[in-house]
Parts: sequence; C-alpha cells; structure tokens
Amino acid sequence: MRLIRGLQRWRETGPCVVSIGNFDGVHRGHQAMLQQLNTIAKEHNLPSCVISFEPTPQEFFSPDQSPARLNGFRDRVQSIAAEQCDNLLLLTFDEAQSRQSAEDFVKKVLVETIKVRHVQVGDDFRFGYQRAGDINLLHKLGQEHGFTASAHDTFSIDGKRVSSTLVRKHLGAGKLSEAADLLGHPYRITGRVIHGEKVGRQLGFPTANITLRQHRPPLRGVFAVVAHDKTSGQSYPGVANLGERPTVGGRKLLLEVHMLKHDIDVYGHHIQVDFMEFVRSEQKFDSLDALKEAISNDSDTALAQLKGNPQLTYLFNRIH
Repeated sequence: MRLIRGLQRWRETGPCVVSIGNFDGVHRGHQAMLQQLNTIAKEHNLPSCVISFEPTPQEFFSPDQSPARLNGFRDRVQSIAAEQCDNLLLLTFDEAQSRQSAEDFVKKVLVETIKVRHVQVGDDFRFGYQRAGDINLLHKLGQEHGFTASAHDTFSIDGKRVSSTLVRKHLGAGKLSEAADLLGHPYRITGRVIHGEKVGRQLGFPTANITLRQHRPPLRGVFAVVAHDKTSGQSYPGVANLGERPTVGGRKLLLEVHMLKHDIDVYGHHIQVDFMEFVRSEQKFDSLDALKEAISNDSDTALAQLKGNPQLTYLFNRIH
C-alpha cells in the first residue's frame, strides 16, 4: 500500500475506486467495508484508494472534547494496509478543508484529482461544510460527473452495531474480550521502546517503555499482555501498565511492559502490545515497597490469566 500525505502528492494518472472515512480502530465493520472496496476495485479492474483525514474533523472542531483515538498513526496505517488496499491518501483537515463545500470536495478532490469511478462510504457518512454532503448528494453528483456511489450497510454483531464508539466504551470499562470481538483481534498498541527512568529495574521488574507520542488510548490500568517484538520476530507474555505512574510522581502517559522473561534487550525495537486481560486499575501506593509488592502480584495474576488462554500455550516454553 502506498501512503500519500496530501493531495499535492497524488501521482496516479488513471481512475480508481474510493472509500472515505476516519477508520479509527479499523474494526470489523471497517474491515468489511474495505474488503467490499477491494471487490469493487477488482470488478472495475482499477486500484483502490482509502481517503482519511489528519487530524480528524472532530479533533479539529473540538480538540478538548473529541473521543480518544483507538489507533496511533502507525497502527492505523498498518491496519488499513492489512486489508490489501492500494493507496491511503491522508488529507490535512484544516480551516480551508473545514469550509470546503461538499460539492467542491467532490469536484476538486474526487473528480478532477482522484478521477473516481466509484465512491463507497458508510451509511451514516457526512462530509463538506456543515456536513451537508451525504450518500444522496454523491448519487446526484455521480450522475453529473460520471461515477457511481454506494453506502456500506451497518455491520452488526449479536444485533449491536459495530462502531469505534462501542470499542472505546468496552476498553474504558476493561472489557477487553468484548472489544476484541469488535476489532477481530486483541486491542493493540505499537511503538518504539525508549529508555526510561529505570524505576522498574530498580524494583526488580525491568520494563520496556513504549513511546505513545500524541496517542492517548481510551483505557488505563494494568493488563496481561502479549508483546510481539517486530524487530526480532519474538513474542513474550507480559504485564503492562498504561498510565501516569502516580506513585513515582509521573505526569506523562506511558506504556510500560514487563516481560515475564528477564534477559532480553529490546531498546530501540518496535513492539506490538496485545492487551489480553484486565488486571486492575492504576493506583497510587504509599511507598516503593508497596508498589514492588503490587507489581509482583500483578505479574502472578497476569501469568495465570495468560496461561489460562489455550491459544497462548506456545509462549510459555520461554519461562523458567
């Protein structure tokens, strides 16, 4: 998949089929939509293109009230790429974009630049200034400009609509298995391991500190995880804390992973952390000794939870 940052970098000379949306989390509803996009692209013998925005419209209009993103930038790109799309076009959502009419967006972006032959959107999709554009407008403008349009039906599981909002709700409540059902895989965060303050090492529990940059995930606490080292190809059971570390005066959100195997060096590696089970909420302890005891208990709990998962048996031949 080609990642194209900005309309000015679009280099495709021929037509294509397009899907537009935020695609936060790339949950099973998004996956079904992108799979259908690829089917339509093959029927037309044309490349597929996903169009998304950075920041999201909600983040632009209400930065303090917009929902927490499920994915950081890297994870969102990788998840869309996993659906075998040909292109991902990221458009900057700024003041000019926010004031562009729906008709102007279709003409200048979809028709004149992208040369769209078919555009696919979600059934609740709105676009353009004051959200005036919808599937009906796309049908109308398609007749004028020579493209077709379709709205992907709501994707439901057990009668409930799959949405990024529902995934956030489950994660915020520590319901990781429910979130995984909607995502099609465990909730995960990928990032590079950076050097930290070595507090965990001083307590006897060395951690891999994962940089989150601007990503603010919708969950907090201590979790049983599986850490996949994308650099070495190895996977390890672990216990992770996602929070601000109040006991040691932390103020910055950090993901710390203690591998349940102590003699590995992953500094500088990219690690994918799969969140498997909720252990407890983050809390402030009265002393480092109390924190150390809690981490020990958390490690035991996480290990028991992970060993209870028959799909993870392969991990435990590394623990002695």
